[in-house]
This record gives sequence, structure tokens and C-alpha cells, in this order.
Amino acid sequence: MTKVLSIGSKFPEFKKQSVVSIEKGKEFADITNEVHKGKWMVMFWWPKDFTFVCPTEIAEFNKHTGDFSDRDTVLVGASTDSEFVHLAWRNNHDDLRGLKFPMLADTSKSLAEELGILDENEKIAYRATYIVDPEGIVRWVSVYDLSVGRNVKEVIRVLDALQTDELCPCNWQKGEETIK
Repeated sequence: MTKVLSIGSKFPEFKKQSVVSIEKGKEFADITNEVHKGKWMVMFWWPKDFTFVCPTEIAEFNKHTGDFSDRDTVLVGASTDSEFVHLAWRNNHDDLRGLKFPMLADTSKSLAEELGILDENEKIAYRATYIVDPEGIVRWVSVYDLSVGRNVKEVIRVLDALQTDELCPCNWQKGEETIK
């Protein structure tokens, strides 16, 4: 089993083909680690396109794109499926047509492997979420079992806490007192 890239590590450099639109002729673009230069980044991974838990999470992240944008944070979704599978899924799933963030295609599985989130048997990514600061340092990692969906509001809560650069107690919410 490979070790999951963890807190304090530099997020790997990457350049991957991504689906950025369903508009004909504008579907694909290369996404690199420069996408979040000077900003925070949340990159979340799902195991496979055309499954059941994954679209619920992707749609929930999409509902909160404004919340991430308000926090000067770039949102990137990713899996090991190809950009063509991503596009077909977006075109065929009502909840995915209007996505406001790129669907990164790690078809070589190199980024998932470098992050340590590639399932050894199926060679698909675990359900992982990374919060990366503007300097490219991993500040939070969460990895779920393949069968369990994550909580997007918790990702936002942790992002808020990290952005205070202060000590935040258990269950802290934005606007509450931090520990002095």
C-alpha cells in the first residue's frame, strides 16, 4: 500500500486534460498546478464516472462553487477516467451538465499514484479531498472508503478554519471565536 500524501507536503506538479464545458469545441482544456497560483485549491477525487455515490458529491460541490470562490479557492474535481468519459457523463447526467469547475482526467493514474490514493486492486482513485494553500502546501487531507460519500460543508468549514490562521476549537464555525 502506498502512503497518502499528507499535511505539510508540497502538492505534486501536474498537467492533465480536463473537461471544462459541454459546449461544442470548448469541452477540453489542460489544467496544471498553476490553476491555483496565489489561491487556495480544493481538489476532490471520486472513484469512477457513471456510478451512484459520485454524482451526489459532484453535484453538492457544484452547489457550493460560490462558497469556494468567496474564499479565493479554486475547485477541481478528478478521477482516473478519461476526459471523453467525463464529457459523456456530463452530457448524460442532469446534475452534471452545469458544472462550474473542471473534471480532471488522470488517465495515466500518475497523479493519483503520486498522491497515494490509487486503489491497488482496481487502480481507481479513492474518494479523497485535498485542501492546498496558495504556496502549494497540503493543509488538509480526507480519504473515504469507496462506498461512503463525503460532507462538502465540512470541507468548507475546514477551509474557513485554515484561512483564519488561528487555533479553532472542535466544531468551530466561521464567525465564531478562535482560541487566543
